[in-house]
Amino acid sequence: MGMPSGTELLIIFGIIVLLFGAKKIPDLAKGLGKGIKNFKEEMKETDTVAADEPKKVEGSEEVASSEAPKKTTEA
Repeated sequence: MGMPSGTELLIIFGIIVLLFGAKKIPDLAKGLGKGIKNFKEEMKETDTVAADEPKKVEGSEEVASSEAPKKTTEA
């Protein structure tokens, strides 16, 4: 089970053409390319925001004090 050979790739491409039609394939490829481009841009923005500003958690003091273990007495 390795990579498909040339003949197998042609058969797969033929099935795709039959399913979607020759006119739809360029539109699908264009949409896929735009999606990948948008994803890469968002990843770059996320990396720069994470590097520039440390994340602040609101109410972290309250959470820490409420998570303190409570003493219980067992009879």
